Amino acid sequence: MIDETSDRVEVDGRPVRLPPTKIYILLNKPPGYIVTMSDPQKRKTASELLPRLPFRLFPVGRLDSESEGALLFTNDGKLANRLLHPRYGFKKFYEVKVKGYVTDQQVAKLKGGVFIDGRRTSPDKVAMIYRNRQFSCLRLEIHEGRKHEVRKMFYALNLDVKKLKRVAVAGLTIKGLRPGLWRYLKKEEILRLKKQAGLLD
Repeated sequence: MIDETSDRVEVDGRPVRLPPTKIYILLNKPPGYIVTMSDPQKRKTASELLPRLPFRLFPVGRLDSESEGALLFTNDGKLANRLLHPRYGFKKFYEVKVKGYVTDQQVAKLKGGVFIDGRRTSPDKVAMIYRNRQFSCLRLEIHEGRKHEVRKMFYALNLDVKKLKRVAVAGLTIKGLRPGLWRYLKKEEILRLKKQAGLLD
């Protein structure tokens, strides 16, 4: 048995480097953690919640500090790039709680698209979960990955976002995974992602 972290393997006096093990982890990020590998300001990072491994994992996409939910980490750069590219059709699902009663007219505007940084942006689907005088909660499906995209959609309609949770990404759901906890992807989940990304024959 070879320990990759401490053993040195040589053939004809030359070191043999084993290909890095591919790791895929789904984290349910709690609010208050930033998505970066290190922070000069010493703020809490999402990577601190992951297991200690002999190689570095990178987040696939981003979630701002106040947002929570599904966040994938991997060292498989090829798959990560395709997960982020709109052409492969990987969806993200969000539940967004806003202050006040969201009207049918505002929902229609959201569906029709709002301008963010000079460009029209719209979710693929919008569904109302509940609404009352105090709060409304909507479910959005999107395939783009622009920075703060979901928050900016609601801000464009003068709606105050109180809670933003990504409940699923690329078909991976955080159901049953408490905030701050993580799990390794199952073999069939990895194969499904790779197949959709065009990385399997």
